[in-house]
Amino acid sequence: MIKKITVGLATCGISSGAMPVYNELKKANLPVEKVGCIGMCYNEPIVTVIKEKSKEIYGNVTERNVKDLIDCIKKNKMCRELFIAKNIDSLNFYKKQKRIVMENCGIINPDKIEDYLEKGGYSSLKKALSLTPAEVIKEILDAELRGRGGAGFSTGKKWQIIAKKKGEKYLICNGDEGDPGAFMNRALMESDPFRIIEGMTIGSYATNAKEGIIYTRAEYPLAIKTLQNAIDLAYKNNLLGKNILGKKGFDFELKIIKGAGAFVCGEETAMIRSIEGKRGHPMSRPPYPGEKGLYRKPTNVNNVGTWGHVTTIFKIGLKEYKKIGTKNTKGTKILCLTGKVKRTGVIEVPFGIKIKEIVFSIGGGCPDNTKFKALLSGGPAGGCLTKKDLENPLDFEVMASLGTIMGSGGFIITNNTSCMVSVAKYFTSFTQEESCGKCTPCREGTKRLLEMLTQISRGNGTEETLKRIQELAEFVQDTSLCGLGQNAPNPIISTLKHFKKEYIMHIKEKKCSAGVCEALLSYTINENCVGCGACSKVCPVNAIEGKQKKMHIIDQEKCIKCGQCYIVCAFKAIEKK
Repeated sequence: MIKKITVGLATCGISSGAMPVYNELKKANLPVEKVGCIGMCYNEPIVTVIKEKSKEIYGNVTERNVKDLIDCIKKNKMCRELFIAKNIDSLNFYKKQKRIVMENCGIINPDKIEDYLEKGGYSSLKKALSLTPAEVIKEILDAELRGRGGAGFSTGKKWQIIAKKKGEKYLICNGDEGDPGAFMNRALMESDPFRIIEGMTIGSYATNAKEGIIYTRAEYPLAIKTLQNAIDLAYKNNLLGKNILGKKGFDFELKIIKGAGAFVCGEETAMIRSIEGKRGHPMSRPPYPGEKGLYRKPTNVNNVGTWGHVTTIFKIGLKEYKKIGTKNTKGTKILCLTGKVKRTGVIEVPFGIKIKEIVFSIGGGCPDNTKFKALLSGGPAGGCLTKKDLENPLDFEVMASLGTIMGSGGFIITNNTSCMVSVAKYFTSFTQEESCGKCTPCREGTKRLLEMLTQISRGNGTEETLKRIQELAEFVQDTSLCGLGQNAPNPIISTLKHFKKEYIMHIKEKKCSAGVCEALLSYTINENCVGCGACSKVCPVNAIEGKQKKMHIIDQEKCIKCGQCYIVCAFKAIEKK
């Protein structure tokens, strides 16, 4: 007997084609319902068939094969071609995870408050209301909760500062997420919005801040829609607004403000200016937002993951929460595992887990028999970890000692097909484009760094160029106003430290060993050529000559190294060097 069928309809699922799958299941008159992201992006779209005494999870269900699944469901048979597991805990992807904040993600319908309540939702708020505001803050301090936005500052200490302030004050949830390869906030906002709202409501009670704002980018339309629906339902159920849950004088108003998608607005002072309707420029500190923030009023900023942890601490209890993590950092961290790794997705792991377990046990290592090269953590402002670093535990201080940062939680894996000069160039291009332009070191420094990296990638650099890059990178790091500029050189400094040989190869040998830097590539035709002419037809500059059924030749003077000939050749007759 089937109780219900769920389809993951968060952004990853939808982009993989989950909506037509959902519609087909609905047309078949099956009891189908939407849920959020369960984390295993590599298996999207995901369909779960929940029966009275068992469960079947199916992956890579597409519009093309969903009818086979429907046929099996109606015949009460297992669809073996699409079957993944009966329980996610049996999958290697989840065995090393500790899902306490993401426990509802991919399980509940994020648009239904009754689903959240059924899973123990709002028990945390009720527990908090049984304590005094000061006792709630002590609970957060005792939990040793550190901010999950990157800096890892004590959440309880932040709350203490704003709680002492009188008059108008604000709570902000920083849901602005612009790192390439990072979408942890989006996954939680789309899959368990009430957890974030509940955490903020607890924060409101503890600090006596009556107004709250969730700030996220307009490029997250589904997250915004899901959050707004959750906020509306919270108001209807007396979980937001006046005299919440009947507690007289406990008022909290919450709204969403959309940003224009500037990466710098992830920095709290730039975000505050954006909320005020001004250009998103970072401000000098002090004063800190806890003293003078939004509209010059005391303001507490925590990110999406931090608010999720607040709810979790009160739900599972202080004693259980403190069992998870390390001496310096308690609890878990939500990470995005992307790049050259077999099992991509959103994961939640306990602090203290070995980094190699994240890459190999959870991620499955690199695909297609390629070899691991480096892990880039912290997004465009982070650094890289090599194979020798992987025995280290996941921890804020450990990551810093290794020359990188935790950041918001993007973990990008590279393999032996990746060029580290190109990687550094890509991230520098991103930070240069996203620089707000306020301070000269970041505005001009990142541009000069990108120019020199481009020279090297084209084989035009010298060893003097490398020296100048190192000096300028350190200058930008030391003198920029905010975290964007201060951390922008990290990928350069880190790749120079670990992969200097690749830079030297580009300079001295005019060669990219990974075959990535286009200006250093050459395409030649070998004896496998059968003269089919497919390569000459796609060449945009007519650089390939030859008679039909005779071996063709590429004119190296004309060739623009676009690689189209290499792509279309069916006979492995074109070599890329």
